[in-house]
Amino acid sequence: MNEIPEVIRTIPLNLYLYFSTALFCIGITGVLIRRNAIIIFMCIELMLNSVNLLLTAFSAYRSDPNGQIFVFFIMAVAAAEVAVGLAIIVMIYRNLRTTDINILNKLKW
Repeated sequence: MNEIPEVIRTIPLNLYLYFSTALFCIGITGVLIRRNAIIIFMCIELMLNSVNLLLTAFSAYRSDPNGQIFVFFIMAVAAAEVAVGLAIIVMIYRNLRTTDINILNKLKW
């Protein structure tokens, strides 16, 4: 149980860090640039998955299962977020016939 799996041992930890950072930056760029609510939602999920990858890599390198357990909690919260978020997006589409977030300023008083 204390031994690092062979696949993770062959890849240096800094490559996991670079890859996770790149995925997180792609997610942030998508959230800031895109105007489609579904694409923004997918970019938020990409950011969460990049954090999950980093937590799993650090957990495997330290031979500590706490990071991997924390990943399961993040995945549970992400599943709830998907359910609520997609329900909101579907209701916005039913009312406005678009998922463009610039149109949502009509919701102001």
